[in-house]
Order: sequence, then C-alpha cells, then structure tokens
Amino acid sequence: MQLFDRIRLGVAVAVAKTVTATVKALRLGAASVLPGEIARRLHPRLLPLLCSQVRHGVILIVGTNGKTTTSLLLRTILERQSAKITHNATGANLINGLITALLADANLFGTLNADYAILEVDENILPLLLKDCRPRAIVALNLFRDQLDRYGEVDTISRRWQAAIAPLPTDTAIILNADDPTLSHLGQQLPQKVLYFGLSEPELYLDEIPHAVDSIYCPKCGASLDYRGVYLSHLGDFSCPSCGFRKSQPAFHSHDWPQILIGVYNKYNTLAAGLVAREVGIIDGEIFETVHNFKAAFGRAEELLIDGKKVRILLSKNPVGMNETIRAVADMQKKEKSSTTLLVLNDRIPDGTDVSWIWDVDTEKLARLGTTLVICGDRVYDMALRLQYSLDDLSFPVKSIVEPDLKTAIQTALDRTAPDETLHILPTYSAMLEVREILTGRKIL
Repeated sequence: MQLFDRIRLGVAVAVAKTVTATVKALRLGAASVLPGEIARRLHPRLLPLLCSQVRHGVILIVGTNGKTTTSLLLRTILERQSAKITHNATGANLINGLITALLADANLFGTLNADYAILEVDENILPLLLKDCRPRAIVALNLFRDQLDRYGEVDTISRRWQAAIAPLPTDTAIILNADDPTLSHLGQQLPQKVLYFGLSEPELYLDEIPHAVDSIYCPKCGASLDYRGVYLSHLGDFSCPSCGFRKSQPAFHSHDWPQILIGVYNKYNTLAAGLVAREVGIIDGEIFETVHNFKAAFGRAEELLIDGKKVRILLSKNPVGMNETIRAVADMQKKEKSSTTLLVLNDRIPDGTDVSWIWDVDTEKLARLGTTLVICGDRVYDMALRLQYSLDDLSFPVKSIVEPDLKTAIQTALDRTAPDETLHILPTYSAMLEVREILTGRKIL
C-alpha cells in the first residue's frame, strides 16, 4: 500500500472512530451506520480492504427471516472455539452498517483483528456487496415477500443473486435452504460448492398451505408444485410433476439435531448455523453443546422477567414471520398459561411503510387462542380493524383493547397477566426496540 493510501486509510478510520465515540457519548444513537458512511466517502475502497484482512474468511447471512438468530448462534459456536469474531450485531445490514461493524474491530491503522466476519446482509444489497467482498461462505435462509415498498418478488431477487454468485470462486461454500423451492433451484444452477439444510420431520407439517404462501410454482418450468407437506409458508417437501424438479438433498437429517428456541423457523436457523459451523471444521458435539445453552437474540423469542411475570417478545415483521409467531404462541399455550397478547404495529422505515401485509396474516388463528388482545403502534387502528374482521368470524367473544400509547398498552397487558402466566408481545422491528427500552429501561440500538 502506497504512503498516500495509508494516510487516507488512517484518516478514514480515525474519523469513523471519533464519530462513533461522539454519537455514543451524546446518546444520539448506536452509531451503527454513520461512521461507515463517512469512512466510505473518505476511502471508497475501504470495504474490500477490510474484508480481505479477515483471517479465515467472511461469512454472509442473507434471507428474509432469521438472519439475526442464525448469525448470533453461529458466532456463539465459533467463539466457544476461541475464535475472534467481527459481527454487525446491531442488525445494520446495508453497506455502511457492514463497514461500521468491521471498523469497530480495526485499529487506527486500519488493521482488522478477526478470525471470521459474520455479516447479516440485506437481500437487496448482496449483489452490490459481492463486487467488493469475496466471502468464504454465503448462507441463504429463505426468500419471502417483505416490505412491499422496498422489495420485488422473490424470483427477481433470486435471479439477481444467481448473477452475482455465479462468478465467485468455485470453492466458495453456498449454503441454502433445501425446503425453499426458489433457493433449491438457485443452488442447482450454481458452479460453487453447494450444501443444503432442511427439515425431514413430517410430524411438523402444517395442516394446509397458508393463504399467504409466496411461491408454490416450479421455479424451473412454472407448473404448480406437488407438496407432500409444508413446514412453513412455501417451505416443505416438494416436487414438480411437469419437469421433475424436486427438493435438493439436505446434508443431514434434521431430527438428529437439537433445538432450544421455540418455533419451526428457529429449527431452520439452528440447522443453518450448524451446517456452517460443520463446514468450517467444528465437530457436531461442540455444536450441539452450544445449541443446548443458547439464548435468544433480542426480540427473537427473547424472554424477560418484568414485575415477577414472564414476558416473551416475538418479532413479527411480515406475513410469514407473524404466522409462525402465532403458531409458536399456540404451541406454547399447551405448556404454559397465557391470557394476554400485545400486538404493536409500526410503519417506519425499518418496518416498511406499507402495512397491507397484515391482511395476509392468519389473525383468525390468533383470535381463536382466546386471549385478551391489546393493540398498539403507529398503525394501531389498521391492526384493530384487521383483528375485528377476525373476531367477527368467531362464535365466542374475545376481548380486544385499543391503546395508542405504548407505555400504557404495555402496562395494561402486564396488569392483565397473572404471575403464573406469560405475556406474549408481537411487535414489528421499530416497535420491538421501543418495547424493549420501556421494559428494560435501556436502548439496544
């Protein structure tokens, strides 16, 4: 590196670290994006320079749902092996957020000290990121419709991914969800080393395909897929009667793997993290031990004790995610008492400004649980209307409480939760951050 470039790099790093310290000292936010934005302007080639320094490689985690839990579990597994990990734990998953996370572990000379970088990546920026980063592995968890104001259909995203991944070195590990037809087909088109994870547990099949399903047509020929069973949305055991396309073969049987976190979606997250860990050389016994002791990421089936009562926060930010959350709540009701559920619907930039997705959620199943429903958020009346249509279909009364003020809504829900019961809170992303701040008294971002 020439002297001028070294000076330019040093200035970019120093300014970024100064901005980070200032923002945090003044409590203006988490400083998870701005430092990377400024540093990138000062040194446009900063991202590839940082990525190239990671000793054992960069691991990218992409997908609509599950990135944070999968990343945290994988990080925990590797750290138990004494690996030094860089991770965008705040969830800032655009380019500037990734640079900020990498800079946090770099010294003033721009030297990065990391064995692995585990980076959660927004679906739309993966092709852009791959122009500057040559990852050791890419993990694709799923593709669902999400934030209709920002994203296109899943097949459009998949085509962009294929075009960006295909030129990568053939020894790049591509780890895909075999149960997702779009991703299974993607893997079958790639020249790289492709490994699959998926479920092999028919007892987890849904009774029917959800009406909010995204992709039940063959990505190869367009015919309707035949499903032996569906685990989650359009994820399942499928084949095409027209062209012969079928589910790819997973690397191992899912019933042999442990699961601590609730929900079928977390089974997928566990399998994905476990397959990556195995690929980088961690033995199954070490992986299983970590899984058994793993705690949920913030807001992702996270459990808190508030005023002596158990509170479980279940992030619900799109139709598939919320349907699975409702399914998890229903399953937990078989094991623990729960008389109250709090729903918080926001429409801010992190959530997506189009909330029409709530009409694709099977809220009738939530209403049938028979709990008191407390409704809040920026779009409280939109959610209240959706739930009212659900309640109208029921032959027994379910109480709903509309409360626009979040602090009051939380207190109302807590007051209606007995000491031996669990309060379930189903918030969108920005709402989840607000809920946690109120409950714990501190910000996380």
